[in-house]
Amino acid sequence: MKKLMTLVLVSVLGGIITLGSYKLLFEKEEKKSLVKATSVNPIFSNVDYNSTKLTTLEKTDFSIAAEKTIHTVVHVKNVTTNNGSPTLEDLFFGRMQKRQQLGTGSGVIISPDGYIITNNHVIDGSQALTVTLNDNRTFNAEIIGTDPKTDIALLKIETIEELPYTTFADSDMAKIGEWVLAVGNPFNLTSTVTAGIISAKSRDLSSNNSQSFIQTDAAVNPGNSGGALVNTNGDLIGINTAISSQTGSYIGYSFAVPSNIAKKVVQDIMEFGNVQNGILGVTGGALNGENLEQFGESQGFYISEIEEGSGAEKAGLQSGDIIKKIDQTEINKFSDLSGYLATKRPNDVVKVEFIRNGAIETSAVTLLKNNSYIINGIAKVKNATEKDLKAYKLDYGVKITKLNDTNALHLKRYGVNEGQVITKLNDKVVKSVDDIKAIIDAKPNSEPLRFEVVNKSGETERFYFK
Repeated sequence: MKKLMTLVLVSVLGGIITLGSYKLLFEKEEKKSLVKATSVNPIFSNVDYNSTKLTTLEKTDFSIAAEKTIHTVVHVKNVTTNNGSPTLEDLFFGRMQKRQQLGTGSGVIISPDGYIITNNHVIDGSQALTVTLNDNRTFNAEIIGTDPKTDIALLKIETIEELPYTTFADSDMAKIGEWVLAVGNPFNLTSTVTAGIISAKSRDLSSNNSQSFIQTDAAVNPGNSGGALVNTNGDLIGINTAISSQTGSYIGYSFAVPSNIAKKVVQDIMEFGNVQNGILGVTGGALNGENLEQFGESQGFYISEIEEGSGAEKAGLQSGDIIKKIDQTEINKFSDLSGYLATKRPNDVVKVEFIRNGAIETSAVTLLKNNSYIINGIAKVKNATEKDLKAYKLDYGVKITKLNDTNALHLKRYGVNEGQVITKLNDKVVKSVDDIKAIIDAKPNSEPLRFEVVNKSGETERFYFK
């Protein structure tokens, strides 16, 4: 019995020691392991599928904008007459065939009483012009006015009932990456809608930096010209005008006249009969990376010359200043500057922010009416001031301010010099640059230019240029 009790006691004691050792050695080690695991465990958050960042594309609904716009975009048909290819019979009898040619494009109704905006190149040279609405009704259209510089034209159709129309949006507020729709009639396919994004703004396609297009990757083809570029609300932010293509069809990018420019052109045509351009009065060029070391700036517009009597001169701007901003518009290149000024008129006041000697300054500039003109690359002329006319004892005339650099020496040999006053062009009296422009626009290309000029001696001289 004593041996049995001793055996039980030893067994119990052994169990206690074994359990204690297990608790001491293994459980503590396990706890360390658990603590270590939780310390490196990443924190996960549930995905918010209502987040606009993840569902912008899913939530973008183009159907409302498309429905609003297709009823306001029209099919424009333009009949012109061209010289056809002569037959052998035509050559024998010395006659030339006149053949009618049909051109098509698009237009956008901008008022309930039938005003329509389109491209100038859509209706240029038209002898008969018709507009077909989305409900297949066709109307004869009248050209109210055009502006070849911006490629905008204004048409009017007469209808008894009010028409659906598109409202203008502020194209300055449009953002790169924003969704847009192009609506028009490509290849005579009426009421065609394509979608894309704004790829760039203030894009220039010319060699003279005078244009400022909205660039988009929405598909635009021949026939879309004059059609609408709208945002997702269906508001007009541009007039589709051009494509960049080696084939003549869409391959990636298209271009639209910004709505702010188109709207201003239309308002000018309706109010004044022509486009009123307000000028700043500066010449120069855009900066680039090569100018960084010299000017400390790689973007902006560098002023090389201030026009005499201009708003810029009166406001104190100087050659060497670098324009960085006009009102709220950043000026990184010349098309930024020209595009914004294209929305302004004479007597508008703009706030110009510029850098002078490393310091930022601002000045309010009153835009003036353009009073200068370049005559066929020969010379730059401007309206003569009272002081200019008094010096030559004249009552009217236009002053030569600059000769074309490549022709200057040749012209001077023939007695043409800067400072002289032109009194007649092609036997017609000129009192302003508008007179000169009108005469040149009206003359046939084959007709030479005949100048009547008063020199500094008060003598009248005549010059001919082909």
